[in-house]
Formats: sequence, C-alpha cells, structure tokens
Amino acid sequence: MGAALGLVLLIVPGIVLFLRCSVAVPALVQERLGVFASMARSSNLTKGSRWALFGLWTITIVAVYAIELALASIMPAVDATAAMSLDGLVTAMLYMLTTIASAVSYVELRKEGTSVDELAEILPDGEGSHPHHGLLNIGLQPEHG
Repeated sequence: MGAALGLVLLIVPGIVLFLRCSVAVPALVQERLGVFASMARSSNLTKGSRWALFGLWTITIVAVYAIELALASIMPAVDATAAMSLDGLVTAMLYMLTTIASAVSYVELRKEGTSVDELAEILPDGEGSHPHHGLLNIGLQPEHG
C-alpha cells in the first residue's frame, strides 16, 4: 500500500514533469528564450503528445540501460585503462543519443513548420556543418582573413 502511494505521489508526477520539460533545452537554444520561458514553451509544445513522448523516452531509456548492461558485462575482460576509455566513449554516445531524441522531438512538435537547417541549429557542430549552427555557437562571429 505504501509503495503504491509513493508511486502515485512521487514517481508519476516526476515522469509528467520530465515529459513537460523534455524539449525545453532545444527551445532554449533554437528560440533563444530564457530558462522559464523555454520550460513554458516546452510544456505548450508537448501538450497532447505526452503519451508519444513517454513511448519514445521509454524506448530510449531501455536502450541506454541495455547498452550499459552489455558494457558492464565486458568490463572485467579488459584492463582498467581500456575499460575507462570504453566507458567514456559509450557514455558520450549515449548522451548524444538522448540529445538527438530531444532535438528531433522538438522539431517534430513545432507547429510552425521546420526544416533540417533548424535541426542543425540545435545539434552540435560536426564535419561539414554550417559554421554558424550548433550548441557551441555563443554569438561570436567567425574571423575573416
């Protein structure tokens, strides 16, 4: 009885809050809103789509845990330096996966119409990307010369 009450009072509202704010960071980056404004924008964007987002994030979290379990099973077979390097590489890839899931969700939820260029503005710069796009762009203009 106590566990069910705890589930209803703590975990379920936490999941709802997570889903409401799941595209706040892409909204902050793309629309250049403040923190609270981007959380409000995220809440508006996710309204009516939270079950779909719940499914997406459930699949993403299960995939992340499956990869982490697979990694944990091979860690004892390698030396400490290789294990730490592999762990760092896999962790970076998993953060990239969750960032992409959030950014793509944001682009799909926007009603104004979106493009690949707008998605490129949210995601970090990579090889061949536009020099003015990305999370690392903090308003500095490129040097010419």
